[in-house]
Amino acid sequence: MHNLRDDAMRIIRESIKAVLPDAAVARALNKREIPSDLVLVAIGKASWNMAKAAKEALGSKVKRGIVITKYHHSGGPIDGFEIIEAGHPLPDGNSVLGATKVLEMVSQLTPDDQVIFLISGGGSSLFEKPLDGVSLQDISDLTNQLLGCGADIIEMNTIRKHLSVVKGGRFARQCNGAKIFTIVLSDVVGDKLDAIASGPAYADGTTSADAFRILEKYNIPVGNHLIEALMQETPKTIANCETVITGNVTALCQAAAKSAEKLGYSSIVLSTSVGCEAREMGGILASKVKELTSGSYSEFMPKPPCAIVYGGETVVRLMGSGKGGRNQEVALAAALGIEGIENVVVFSVGSDGTDGPTDAAGGMVDGDSAARMRAESIVPEESLANNDSYHALKASDDLIVTGPTGTNVNDLMVILCK
Repeated sequence: MHNLRDDAMRIIRESIKAVLPDAAVARALNKREIPSDLVLVAIGKASWNMAKAAKEALGSKVKRGIVITKYHHSGGPIDGFEIIEAGHPLPDGNSVLGATKVLEMVSQLTPDDQVIFLISGGGSSLFEKPLDGVSLQDISDLTNQLLGCGADIIEMNTIRKHLSVVKGGRFARQCNGAKIFTIVLSDVVGDKLDAIASGPAYADGTTSADAFRILEKYNIPVGNHLIEALMQETPKTIANCETVITGNVTALCQAAAKSAEKLGYSSIVLSTSVGCEAREMGGILASKVKELTSGSYSEFMPKPPCAIVYGGETVVRLMGSGKGGRNQEVALAAALGIEGIENVVVFSVGSDGTDGPTDAAGGMVDGDSAARMRAESIVPEESLANNDSYHALKASDDLIVTGPTGTNVNDLMVILCK
């Protein structure tokens, strides 16, 4: 049997490679009759890779292109394209600058024109122009409060859609009836098209009433100017846009299971729709480890050596002032639950290569991780309570650092057991 950690890193690399958008974007474009003199817009953490693939497939048919991606996620110039790096997870001035330039570019279009629109996760923050009367600070403050309360991505985007000129189908309405062909790399559990990047070119399934219910649920007060903005309803029908999905968390999990099987592990994908709190998911993974190592698992579970695969996106409820991300918090909680258990590793990793406001993609722990933390004068229980998973995992040498991967399809959580 190979080293568990080496095998885990190989599974991570092969899974992410399987959901890189380049080939999928090219396939989606090559299946269609694409006219010349089109404009191309790409938003999200994977937008540079998607735009590069589209340019290679379409060549001189692209009259002009704009890419808006996260800082340090650009791979360099693309001929004929303007590349703008902007803020994530909170929008900044470049988010508004990029959106303004895109709106200027499409403002001259007619129903005879074609827009290729490439969307990946992170677009909600990277592509933003607030409604009149709403400030960028208003949107950042609300986003911060929702993040801190543990709101999920659907809830956050419901609010953001109702405060934006370009979200919730409103961007499609700004294209003057031009035909929009949208290619989506999904980072939302269930592939809800009106939620991915806040659905800029898709009919919005949420309402103003939904937005107010979410604010009430988390007890978040807002000023009268925001109430007025939230009452403006988003488009419920969009006639000028066709959308295809090129990759999602299901493909990521299936690739992980296949990779593990090639390494000699019996594999099973237990869920692709994880959405609970991160520390709760860490506990679930630890419980599954105890089942596997005690021999008390059900007949439906594979016997060791095995890989148990989960996908989705957990949430973090901020109760402390530490540094971390949802995947690191999953790993830290799991480390406490599997302390002292041999022949097992647990990892949780963001497919985009960034986990929260850190340079890590996630964490990988084993039965000795908690002891290694304590040996470095870290009390892991206190770190978990303080949302300080980054420093705890760094102390035990359990951080996963990949750098930006060029894709973004939720998170991968795996148990590897000998």
